[in-house]
Amino acid sequence: MPKHKLRSIVEFVKIEKQKTKTKMKATPYITLLVLAQLFLHSIASDGSLTHPTQQQCDTEPQQVHISLAGDGYVRVSYVTTYSMATSVVEYGTKSGKYNEFALGDNFNYHYYSYVSGKVHYVTIGPLTPATTYYYRCGGSGTEYSFRTPPTTFPVEFAIVGGLGQTSLTKATLSRINQKCHDVVLVAGGLSYADGQQCLWDSFGRLVEAYASKRPWMVVAGKQEIEGVCTISKGPQPFKAFNARWLMPYHESGSTSNLYYSFDVAGAHIVMLGSYADFESDSAQYEWLKLDLNNIDRSKTPWVFVVVNTPWYTSSVAYKGEGESMRKAMENLIYMARVDVVFASRVNAYERFGRTYDNKPDPCAPVYITLGDGGFKSTFEFEQQSLSTSLHKELNIGHGRLRLYDNKKAHWAWYPTEDDTDAAPSDETWLTNLLASDKKCLELCICKKFNSVKAHDEL
Repeated sequence: MPKHKLRSIVEFVKIEKQKTKTKMKATPYITLLVLAQLFLHSIASDGSLTHPTQQQCDTEPQQVHISLAGDGYVRVSYVTTYSMATSVVEYGTKSGKYNEFALGDNFNYHYYSYVSGKVHYVTIGPLTPATTYYYRCGGSGTEYSFRTPPTTFPVEFAIVGGLGQTSLTKATLSRINQKCHDVVLVAGGLSYADGQQCLWDSFGRLVEAYASKRPWMVVAGKQEIEGVCTISKGPQPFKAFNARWLMPYHESGSTSNLYYSFDVAGAHIVMLGSYADFESDSAQYEWLKLDLNNIDRSKTPWVFVVVNTPWYTSSVAYKGEGESMRKAMENLIYMARVDVVFASRVNAYERFGRTYDNKPDPCAPVYITLGDGGFKSTFEFEQQSLSTSLHKELNIGHGRLRLYDNKKAHWAWYPTEDDTDAAPSDETWLTNLLASDKKCLELCICKKFNSVKAHDEL
């Protein structure tokens, strides 16, 4: 069959996609699409037929990862180097049996002379909570699986920052994977590519074994900026991050991939952009104010914020780096009775008690700096820290936040270099703010204030 006719088959399927919903039952169209694609794979540039294995490394989807994309939906992302690869994900609840599929979109991005592979995004769903799904990308190849988060307590988050691509990164990810969790939160610091785009590819391959199994919800750190703002024709800031790690910003009413929010079980998680404009006249500030005001605390009694640069730290080198953002936004999250603020950036772990405007406050959030998950450097704590600084250590690792119900949660910090079965080096029980102090409830700006005022269910 001539190559141009096979291309027309693919175009036909794309037209059918526009006529139907994104989510479709398995039909002859998917068979037609896959057969056409496989045949195209076997055509060399000179028009001759090649053995399928000759192009396997070019056609095989790679850098697969998933993220939450609205209530009951998951977004699957993968990269291919084959120019005719199709954005399709087949999925089902039994291994090898894919009774549903969805089509998506794809694109390339340029960074100076670098041209990325095709970045694919396919949103699948609606999905059943707490259920294992099996899936494959591009119509053939490796089968992956993931488990959807629950919609009720208990629920557990693995939280990490500053990953990079070192042997310690691999050790941290391996340790995270040794215990059950529902969602991974990354507080910035992904590939540490610093403009070397091939390192984004190697990072995607490094985390695929983990990020293809559980939703990864990430926020950009300083390392993700990469753009050259002073050169009008140079790459825009966050170009690679925005292209490769699409988060549900549109679904949460945001206009930027750098800040967004989502719900998991009884928790509302707000991801903020340390390197997006955050002043009181900014789009991020206005979005945050609206997002916090619209939280229904009867449905999501827990509220958490994730940001890259910490607002409170005892680090000598990073002291004050997050001060401008703190002054601009701290009152918003204080009045919304956010339970915990997680940050990264600093190369050490530190936990603060409830703090507002540098002073202890029973209605303020707990502040936790995650440190790094894969990079260890020389570090110095200041000799006199805030009185609310309760624990700090010079270890890399990850944290685990387990919400048992709408009143009680447990936080634990696990250093990577400790033994696998070692106890956490820091842990604490957390009480939901609206359940701990009636004064905190009375001053809360929550939209559904009256529904939780009685406090009976909290």
